[in-house]
Amino acid sequence: MKARSYPTAPLAAASLIGGYAVAVSTGSRPLGGVVLAVGGLTCVRLWVMRRDMRIAAQLAAAGITAFVLSHVLALAVGAWPAVLLVSGAFAAIVLVRADMPALRSA
Repeated sequence: MKARSYPTAPLAAASLIGGYAVAVSTGSRPLGGVVLAVGGLTCVRLWVMRRDMRIAAQLAAAGITAFVLSHVLALAVGAWPAVLLVSGAFAAIVLVRADMPALRSA
C-alpha cells in the first residue's frame, strides 16, 4: 500500500492529543510542541502530495486554529475535553478535505 493512501485524519488528531499528553506528562510544553509539529508537518507533506499546496495550507491553518481554540475552550470545559473536542473536529475536516478525495482517486 502506498504511503499516500493512508488516511491522515487519525494522525492529525493524534498530533494534537499526543502533543498535549506529552506536555502534561513530562511538564515540558516545548516537548509537547515538538510532538505536535512533527505530526503536523508529516500531515502537511502528505496533503501536498495528495491534493495541492492550497488545500495543505488550508488544513494547516485549520490545525493551528484547532490548537488555539483548544486553549480558549479549555477555560470553559477543561483541558482534556477541549483537546479531544477540537481533535475530533479537526479530524473530520481532514477526512472530508484530504482523505476522502485522495482515497476516491487512488
